[in-house]
Amino acid sequence: MPFKPVFPALVTAIAFATMLSGCNKEQVAATPAQAPQVSVVTLKPQAVTLFNDLPGRTSAYRLAEVRPQVDGIVLKRLFKEGADIKAGQQLYQIDPSTYEVTLASAQASLEQSRSLTTRYRQLIDEQAVSKQEYDTARSQQMQAEAQVKGAQINLRYTKMFAPISGRIGRSAVTEGALVSNGQAAALAIIQQLDPIYVDVTQPYGEVLKLRRALESGQLQKTADKAAKVSLTLQDGSQYPLQGSLEFSEVSVDEATGSVTLRAVFPNPDHLLLPGIFVHARLQEGVAEQAILAPQIGVTRDLKGTPTAMVVTADNKVEQRQLKVGRTVGANVLVESGLSAGDKIIVEGLQFIKPGSSVVAQEAMTDEANRAPVALNTSAKAE
Repeated sequence: MPFKPVFPALVTAIAFATMLSGCNKEQVAATPAQAPQVSVVTLKPQAVTLFNDLPGRTSAYRLAEVRPQVDGIVLKRLFKEGADIKAGQQLYQIDPSTYEVTLASAQASLEQSRSLTTRYRQLIDEQAVSKQEYDTARSQQMQAEAQVKGAQINLRYTKMFAPISGRIGRSAVTEGALVSNGQAAALAIIQQLDPIYVDVTQPYGEVLKLRRALESGQLQKTADKAAKVSLTLQDGSQYPLQGSLEFSEVSVDEATGSVTLRAVFPNPDHLLLPGIFVHARLQEGVAEQAILAPQIGVTRDLKGTPTAMVVTADNKVEQRQLKVGRTVGANVLVESGLSAGDKIIVEGLQFIKPGSSVVAQEAMTDEANRAPVALNTSAKAE
């Protein structure tokens, strides 16, 4: 059989394949890009109670330093170190011997001057003594009475009593120690621990900002108009009892520019001891129409300005510059830049840019911490 060349058939096949490829490219080019899918959170105004977390230290509600008011040798210590004592309880006994002698001598002088005054009173009516002699005797009697009272006071001071109720610390002296009136060192220190103070410092700028927010109506005072305070201890646990703000300092610390705030807490179990470091959370007020934006939807540009991407009514992406305040859980308090009804993008930010079209879907939200749940998005912006 004669040989037939296959070259024309091969050329025809290649041409046909090329034509089909060109048609497929034209078809792909004519297909519009699919808009990326993003998840959004629609912002709604809500009432938010604002707190301020500040470091602080505890201090005793009342403190008394026990010091001697007379000189002498300590005979007895009548308390147990670290024990709870009552006001009026005797703590030390100083040797009273010399003060008992002084009192007896003063009483004898008083008795003598009293007898002399009584005798002169009888004689003055008979003009046996002058009025001046009687007045002198009367003055000596009064001086003797004052000496007796002073001796009684000094004798009473040999017994040292607790001026307040509280917990007493270690004793600085033992039996046999010589103590003196006016000495610098205290014999013991008593601290009242229930209730107990917590002192915190707050920058004056924050105090001024809070006051202006209350005056303008942006913040509302709590119902009882008393700032409530809660504590976090050093181990991260929460103190079970709530305190209240007692007062704020009337001057600003020149070194730190801060104002000292003092809160008082009940401390029946003496869990809080003076000098420990705590974190105090102050309840400042209620923002009735607060706008909270999820933190994962707020980023910062190269200048550090907070920004957020929102979806407009025509499903376009718009970038907003924000002014934000404190964080509230998983959200941030927005002061300006966003308003009620805005749809902030919280998922799919890596696939979009300002001006691009998107398909928005409302994000599922965890009711406990308001943290948006991540959605799977695979489409990319062209």
